[in-house]
Amino acid sequence: MQEGRLAGGVNKWIVAITVMIPTLMVIVDTSVVNVSLDHIRGSLSAGIDEATWSITSYLAANAVIIPMAGWLSRYFGRKRFLLFSVVLFTASSLLCGMAWNIQSLVFFRVLQGIGGGALQPISQSILLETFPPYQHGTANAVFGVGIMFGPIIGPLLGGWITDNWSWHWVFFVNIPIGILSIVMSLFFITDPSYLKSDGMKKVDSWGLMLLAVGVGCLQMILDQGQRNDWYSSEFIIWTTVVSASALVLFVFVELFTEHPIVNLRAFKNPSFTLGNIVLFFALVNLFGSIILPPIYVQTLMGYTATLAGMVIAPGGLASLITMPVAGRLTGLMNPKILIAFGIVMAALSSHYMSLFNLAADFKTIIWPRVLMGMAMPFIIIPLTTLSLSSIPKEEMGNATSIFNLIRNLGGSIGVAFASTLLSRRAQFHQARLTEHMTPFDMPYQWGSQQASQVLQYGGVGESISGQAGAGLIYEKLIREAHMLAFNDIYHLLSIMLLLTTVLVLFMKRVRFSPTDPH
Repeated sequence: MQEGRLAGGVNKWIVAITVMIPTLMVIVDTSVVNVSLDHIRGSLSAGIDEATWSITSYLAANAVIIPMAGWLSRYFGRKRFLLFSVVLFTASSLLCGMAWNIQSLVFFRVLQGIGGGALQPISQSILLETFPPYQHGTANAVFGVGIMFGPIIGPLLGGWITDNWSWHWVFFVNIPIGILSIVMSLFFITDPSYLKSDGMKKVDSWGLMLLAVGVGCLQMILDQGQRNDWYSSEFIIWTTVVSASALVLFVFVELFTEHPIVNLRAFKNPSFTLGNIVLFFALVNLFGSIILPPIYVQTLMGYTATLAGMVIAPGGLASLITMPVAGRLTGLMNPKILIAFGIVMAALSSHYMSLFNLAADFKTIIWPRVLMGMAMPFIIIPLTTLSLSSIPKEEMGNATSIFNLIRNLGGSIGVAFASTLLSRRAQFHQARLTEHMTPFDMPYQWGSQQASQVLQYGGVGESISGQAGAGLIYEKLIREAHMLAFNDIYHLLSIMLLLTTVLVLFMKRVRFSPTDPH
């Protein structure tokens, strides 16, 4: 067979482009709506909580369908299911843009999430099947570019479209891309023989129901937990009970079902299991550290939204530049070395961010983000290759579905973990810092008097300058408490990620060469 071409005569890079177009479209849609939320809320006369369901519903539907993708591909045929997913995503994008109230938008976003959720694992399994085993690092680099580029371009694209056109076009822009994806999939994607002859027709109805309820509720908990003060809310308590019960029953059912919707026996493979654990903590670190810098620079440093975006963007650009290098090196050297190198770099980045203070300049803030962006490809690409290299191609769809579910959950838990810990640690440090703020504390008295005098020099009346001076000190204290909370979170993220290096040592490396069969 000619290098670069499949049995059907289609160039492997054409196949890669074909599957990455819808994948990129789906990943962009996870974040593109965020910046348009205020416009959507105003246009549809919805409250803040109602409007956020347009995001939560999409993420929940995504999370539910991702682990089912491998089973659904075998049941319906991969090409047929891929086309159905793209058509559903494109059609629901049109309906989202035409939504007449918030309820209709949420419903259409659920449909969009169902259509889009399967595209990530299907695309990854097609890529790993299209490229020969010794080039799986390259295939994962192609997939990684889409994964990393989506969160970068999403907010920028959503903001520009909303400001220059309207929020409706955030959804309408998917339509021509979806049509192109449908046409390319019809011509360039084929089902492998092992899927055509699978013959599996029995539906795992209990597994389907329990997975949908368990994962859907879990995603809602992660998205709504901090907003509802976690377990102070009856909604969160009951949703947790339902999610935990459904997932426990799901595991039991799947282990004893002849044709499980998610084959949990994949976890018998030690490298696959360890790879999922490392991936989970890597994504907790990545998304936990991504959500914090904009909050830090806007609330504590006075940055504008544009400058806050500029703090994040260079890290994404660094990932895009590093991704092909990491993919190439994965095929040339031991992936374990690359993963350990990436983990140390990412942990070092988090450590540097734990040293931030209220006097940090733009350069000091941006370079750790660049270091994190450079580190992540050296974790994700070789880790994906190492985790999936020993999986038989017949089980690749199931394995990539699980792998992508863990990636999504790691990101969601990372965001929930960082935002919750930020609130809790800020309260802790505020309580500690106010312990000595009493009229009997000499440094506090001196500071209050100095602040009062400064205000008087600025034209504030003597009658209110005393109270205003105390207010300035308290405002400074609040900023310091939040700064210490940021430091705590980055320090913890650094340690958590560094500990996963031990797990990498026990993963098994599978060597491939160009002479191995495709």
